[in-house]
Amino acid sequence: MSPATELQWIAAVAALACALPGGFLLLRRQALLSDALSHSVLLGIVVAFFLLGSLDSPWLVAGASLSGLLMVLLVDLLQRDGRIKEDAALGLVFPLLFSVAVILISRWAGHIHLDTDAVLLGELAFAPFRRLEWLGLDLPVALWQMGGLLLLNLGFLLLFWKELSLSAFDSLLAGSLGFRPALLHTLELGLLSLTCVAAFDAVGSVLVVALIVTPAVTARLLSDRLPAYFVWAALVAVLSSQIGWRLAVGLDASIAGSMAVAGGLLFTAALLFSPRRGWVAGLRRERAQRRQFARRLLVIHLHNHEGTPQEAEECRLAHLSEHLNWSAETARERVDLCLESGWVSWAGERLSLTAEGRAAARQALEELPLQLAGAREEGLLCPWPAPRT
Repeated sequence: MSPATELQWIAAVAALACALPGGFLLLRRQALLSDALSHSVLLGIVVAFFLLGSLDSPWLVAGASLSGLLMVLLVDLLQRDGRIKEDAALGLVFPLLFSVAVILISRWAGHIHLDTDAVLLGELAFAPFRRLEWLGLDLPVALWQMGGLLLLNLGFLLLFWKELSLSAFDSLLAGSLGFRPALLHTLELGLLSLTCVAAFDAVGSVLVVALIVTPAVTARLLSDRLPAYFVWAALVAVLSSQIGWRLAVGLDASIAGSMAVAGGLLFTAALLFSPRRGWVAGLRRERAQRRQFARRLLVIHLHNHEGTPQEAEECRLAHLSEHLNWSAETARERVDLCLESGWVSWAGERLSLTAEGRAAARQALEELPLQLAGAREEGLLCPWPAPRT
């Protein structure tokens, strides 16, 4: 493979490896853990350096992983009983671990260039230069690492799919069924920590945070079913890596930055055009609901005055603007909607309910009392007499 192809493969595999644990992380409302990890792992690097005396040892990555696991376990412990919220627990734990690492460096390693740049702020463009030949294949170390973690995460996901799904939505029920959600969550966080540290070394911390959070958030906009949610997350992760690569080549810009931007663009597209949760679909639903509400409001008004001495006055088109707080144009538009639906008909200069209209009015009176009360509170319509029984 050419170096460019290897870079694309590394980016795609890293994106998939990060997207899988990111999916459940978002469902548990713990998305910020990925960002907190990038600060907390420094303590593990410092301790490993003090023990080994070398910045080139692979054990620094292991120390960083253990430090990240310690952070997520402390956060989980603090917020488990509900007295401390998760965001507060994050704000307590990772600054503490990071500060301890800074103190250790300033006190005993001030002459050493020891920080997260040592092993964790990777650059994707340099990944093909570190290679490992195994099983007759000469591939970048990052590709071996992220490929192994992808298989590990995928195997863990498939093996404990039922338990992870139940624990993510109802940990109490999972515990009552004997699934041991605390142990499962600990294993999940351990894999997350290992994945993040390895990906930091391969593609950089900024891109890792984007690859964990953005595909999951985008997939949540596109699907309400859990299997489809993970398929969409994987698809968005791969697309963001490949689109970002082409964007970086075309603009001669940062590869990691371009991939993060591509993920943001895919999220924006989903936010705008998702069939169920998108902004455009929401506007369409809101417009349809307003039209439906207006039609029901009109037939309730006609039903309320049908057969009363005020019927001739209250059921005139001109009177609707005054009574229902509608403009003349709005009143005419909503009368036309009811005429098209067959709910009303003209009886001279006034409106009259059809049989379908009376049925719709009775159904609306049963279904919409809370909506009508909320509309009055918001000033969307004027008070009216109580409906006839």
